[in-house]
Amino acid sequence: MKRIPIARIVLTIVFIAMLATPALMRRLSSQRGKPAAAQTDCAAALARYGFCFQEVSHQAGINFVHEAPILDSKLDGIMPEVASMGASVSIVDFDRDGWPDIYVTNSRIGSLNHLYRNNHDGTFTDVAKEMGIADVNQPGTGVSMGAVWGDYDNDGYEDLYLIKWGRPELFHNDGGKHFTRVTDAAGLPPWINANSALWLDYDGDGKLDLFVAGYYPENVDLWHLKNTRMMPESFEYAKNGGRKYLFHNLGNGRFEEVSAKAGIDSRRWALASAAADLRGAGYPDLFVANDYGVSELYLNDHGHFREAGQETGVGFAPKSGMNAAFGDIFNQGKYSVYVSNISEEGVLIQGNNLWVPQEGKGLHYANLARDLGVELGGWSFGAQFGDLNNDGTLDLFLENGYISLSRTRSYWYDFSKVAGGNSSIISDASHWPAFDGRSLSGYQQKKVWINDGAGKFEDVAQAVGVTDLYDGRAVALADLWNTGVLDAVVANQRGPLLIYKNSVALGNDWIEFDLEGTKSNRSAIGAQVTLFWNGQQQVQSVAGGNGFASENDRRLHFGLGKNPQLDKAVIRWPSGTMQTLDHLTPNQLVHVKEPS
Repeated sequence: MKRIPIARIVLTIVFIAMLATPALMRRLSSQRGKPAAAQTDCAAALARYGFCFQEVSHQAGINFVHEAPILDSKLDGIMPEVASMGASVSIVDFDRDGWPDIYVTNSRIGSLNHLYRNNHDGTFTDVAKEMGIADVNQPGTGVSMGAVWGDYDNDGYEDLYLIKWGRPELFHNDGGKHFTRVTDAAGLPPWINANSALWLDYDGDGKLDLFVAGYYPENVDLWHLKNTRMMPESFEYAKNGGRKYLFHNLGNGRFEEVSAKAGIDSRRWALASAAADLRGAGYPDLFVANDYGVSELYLNDHGHFREAGQETGVGFAPKSGMNAAFGDIFNQGKYSVYVSNISEEGVLIQGNNLWVPQEGKGLHYANLARDLGVELGGWSFGAQFGDLNNDGTLDLFLENGYISLSRTRSYWYDFSKVAGGNSSIISDASHWPAFDGRSLSGYQQKKVWINDGAGKFEDVAQAVGVTDLYDGRAVALADLWNTGVLDAVVANQRGPLLIYKNSVALGNDWIEFDLEGTKSNRSAIGAQVTLFWNGQQQVQSVAGGNGFASENDRRLHFGLGKNPQLDKAVIRWPSGTMQTLDHLTPNQLVHVKEPS
């Protein structure tokens, strides 16, 4: 494919932005006059699409509104952009009562994070303060950007790694009754400006290791800047971002940083990461979605990583990667990966990527986002695969919207001018024009794409009740009410936490798996379940973090469609143990302990 010179692309963007901005803002202004949420006809949605969402955060007792960071005053002019992240959500059953709980982060100095314990009756109670994981954004320590959960000491309770712009934090779960800060004893570095992390057992020793992906360089204190040269050096090939860290679990509450030794050496601006065994080699591979550059795919050869983005296709073109999520979208027992980017009608179309493995070409991917209908998602952030209507195929829930301020004025023209500058202009925040209350891809309608099972996705967000226009960041999927359907929890930047309760039409069955490792790590992160039914198969993996600043319900949910004939489920544990489950019955949660 012929490559268009970057300079020509930038000049075209600037020119189009000059022409398009007035019309664009007129269009956005008309949208903003509409109510944020329209009345959804659930009966019609259930009849046509098989499911319907209802936003129930207030009824559930959750009234959380995210607070954005306030950084060094040298950044005041572009504060809406540099402080545009931090809203996150992760799902954890922290007290092992069988009901998913919700942890959300706040991002202003002095603000509190919240842990919502599931009350089993449709409501939640915030217990973060009494558990010791609320007041974690103290002056001098930075602020929260996300959280991932994993049982690093295999005692049966999920521990918390807090992702921060600032001092990273590790909290040990004391039997579901309290959390103890163990950061210092764990040997973590004093400062990482990270937006992504995940738990994984990269070397198969039965202990969870930790990957952390830096965004801003670790020598930057965003509250006390030495100078304003802290922005990316390029909009396409920036390599002046934060380090990538791989922490090997030594088994005594301590971690050793082994990134370089394990083959990970990158300073791209990472925003999301995900891990899964893409080759059937028995070790988790690592996918990193980078802002201002190409995606990276690290193939894991028995505990040593080799970057293979170019040879596999996923590192073909630089974009603004903000999400990484795996899904077996064709029910072929193979993972595709979804990476979100930027699209704004009339201004800039990067397009999201859906990397699909190609038959007969080894491990090589082709971007089929346009062909399958999931390319254009606005200024996209978090996205997750899940069977939302239990029809047996994976659907896709996507959050978007960058900065929603003025209803009539756009920052796109100035943004495009900066993109066309040289590295000295781009990398210095003092050269960026002030926002002055303008919007940048704000007030966007979310995307809920349903999979028709024949290779196409259809956006049904408005019809099924996802009508909010907040600046969405993270989304996590979980069976919050233990009813066999996937609900969605959405974290919005400077906006409310939304709980979309799902209702699925009668007739579509399901099955869920709750795994516990013995020889493998007890969280079973990295375990892979392949379900066979009605002549087809679908594979899913237990993940220790996925999407953008999020973590789904640890339990694996499979929709089955109507009248399913279940054959078997094959589990490959991280230890290499293979286990086959026969005589399965639909509409139940199956608890599985790894055979010892």
